[in-house]
Amino acid sequence: MSEQRAAEFSESDGLAVVRLNRPALTREVKEELLAALRGAAASTTARAVLLLGSDKAFCVGQDLAEHARTLQEGAGGALNTVREHYNPIVLALESIQVPVVVGIGGACVGAGMGFALAGDVRVAARRAKFGTAFTGIGLASDSGLASRLVASLGQARAMELMLLGTLFGADRALELGLVTEVVDDDAWEKRARELAATLAAGPTAAFVAAKREVRSAAEGGRPLAELLEEEADLQQQLGETADHAGAVDAFVNKRPPTFTGR
Repeated sequence: MSEQRAAEFSESDGLAVVRLNRPALTREVKEELLAALRGAAASTTARAVLLLGSDKAFCVGQDLAEHARTLQEGAGGALNTVREHYNPIVLALESIQVPVVVGIGGACVGAGMGFALAGDVRVAARRAKFGTAFTGIGLASDSGLASRLVASLGQARAMELMLLGTLFGADRALELGLVTEVVDDDAWEKRARELAATLAAGPTAAFVAAKREVRSAAEGGRPLAELLEEEADLQQQLGETADHAGAVDAFVNKRPPTFTGR
């Protein structure tokens, strides 16, 4: 029997699944996770992506045992991993145009929290724990975590989480708006798959456009007129899709719509 890979990519019925099988990020794990995410991003048939960890943990960030060994060889080499691995992983997540659902079964800290916040919808088990963790080992954050926290929570709350690094539970994450749902510990993956499957069966072009609009709005600094013009362009494009025509016809005839992603 072959050894289980550190990260895996599979696709079925329009749903791409990326599973992280090891919670601590060694070089091998980072390389395999990046390859899996790039596979999902490059798919021309995936209509949604599901990013999963294990029951024990979604991702606990850098493997510190490996990091300690690398530090002995020189700090520069140890910290090059941010540019070599972490930045490309976040950019691969950002390049996925279809909806990304993240299933969080356990610990989600450090870079793992940055990866989770790069998704669009997050389902957490009640036992899940969250934390920034970086200052506890004398580092600032990577993986886009600071910018995601500011965008989600505002500067004051982001500063609190970054400086104190205190672990908090899934209910607190839900209260802060960092996760979409909290479910029983034995139901997190099932619920995440349900949401991902629902999105994979939805109006894909509309979802892609909606993600683009939200990202444009979150960037800030763009004139309202420019954002309105982008919305108008997207609506014109979507108005010509089979999904739009079919959904309008279904509404008029009082039946549920069926979306094909076209």
